[in-house]
Amino acid sequence: MQTTFSPAQLADPDTAESNRILRSCVHCGMCTATCPTFLLLGDELDSPRGRIYLIKEMLEGGQPATEQVVRHVDRCLSCLSCMTTCPSGVHYMHLVDHARAYIEQTYRRPWPERALRRVLSWVLPHPGRFRLALVGAGLARPLARWVPGRSMAAQRLRAMLRLAPASVPSPSDVERPRVHPAIGPRRARVGLLTGCAQQVLAPSINEATIRLLTRMGVEVVVTKDQGCCGALDHHMGHHDPAMRLARANIAAWSREMAGEGLDAIVVNASGCGTTVKDYGFMFRDEPDGDAAAKVAALAADISEVLTRFAYAPTRPAPGLTVAYHAACALQHGQKIVNEPKALLRSAGFTVKEPAEGHICCGSAGTYNLMQPEIAGQLKARKQGNIARTGAALIASGNIGCLTQLGDGAIPAVHTVELLDWMAGGPEPAAIARARVAA
Repeated sequence: MQTTFSPAQLADPDTAESNRILRSCVHCGMCTATCPTFLLLGDELDSPRGRIYLIKEMLEGGQPATEQVVRHVDRCLSCLSCMTTCPSGVHYMHLVDHARAYIEQTYRRPWPERALRRVLSWVLPHPGRFRLALVGAGLARPLARWVPGRSMAAQRLRAMLRLAPASVPSPSDVERPRVHPAIGPRRARVGLLTGCAQQVLAPSINEATIRLLTRMGVEVVVTKDQGCCGALDHHMGHHDPAMRLARANIAAWSREMAGEGLDAIVVNASGCGTTVKDYGFMFRDEPDGDAAAKVAALAADISEVLTRFAYAPTRPAPGLTVAYHAACALQHGQKIVNEPKALLRSAGFTVKEPAEGHICCGSAGTYNLMQPEIAGQLKARKQGNIARTGAALIASGNIGCLTQLGDGAIPAVHTVELLDWMAGGPEPAAIARARVAA
């Protein structure tokens, strides 16, 4: 793709990188075939190729973002399916992230939109605030059906209330800063990203991760001052808040690396993993860029770590069929495709892959709150494909996907909880529900 940025524009590192990405696009349109929003809406501007044209025009012109550009970029899930499909290696993720930051700098959204985004940014990355918000939303949840109107504001309010759990789990003790020693001879020492929303919605995931790793001889460190990876703010275009959160993690893990050292930084939420693995790029022109690159190089999904240390079950096969839902951030963002399925099979599960496994479930961070209608259509499509597998359980490696899909007829559980169970841990709560349904 030909571009016409001026030398002054290209002096900005983000613009220079976007120029490089735009020039790698050959207009082939293969990305449209695997884009969820183009699949549903049929509008070229709601495809990666269409958005690339809009972003190019916006950035080259150097003018404030228009309502049209904002509308179509906002509809992008950042599922990155287009990056898996693209034969030219167009790094759409970095391009759309730059576009979102540019939009937030140059476009004034309607006040309800601004207010919602500020609330999400203030609440979601902070477990204490998020827990209180969920308690309040849970109390109001029965009123969701009575919220009047079809405006976007009404749709979003109903979506937030429906997504709120009926009850909020108690905080888990394992997430406090401490060292969880290996059982038996120590084979490795890893840091664990305990996250933000996940530790509130499903603390059992971190508990299972720590139990399983320590039984495998891996010492697990929960470092002081780590927190949200920054992904939620980053994908809303909130550059400075995202960088502050990421910088705190980099500093916390760097201190640990300078001490006893770390063999890996384990992430068990794939959306977070994609962002942490991108810290090197995000901080490429920052003073702490070298430290960020070292953290990014150590980051690994839990499935990668379990594969590295030769996970093995200790219980007999459970006789359960699992539909493996490949989270977009894992399969498209991190290119991790086979490890989770191989681990589940090694644990004795029969693994089924639903049709359209490359298509997003509609969760996508805050997407199911910001674009509830599209997210709802993708959710129904995904749940239908999963139901047709005949599986008793949904297994996935991302809390957003589990929250999005787990309210249907088939219960959803994190892959690591199933693997922990088959290696001596407690039975996940979803198993009893699956047996009742069977």
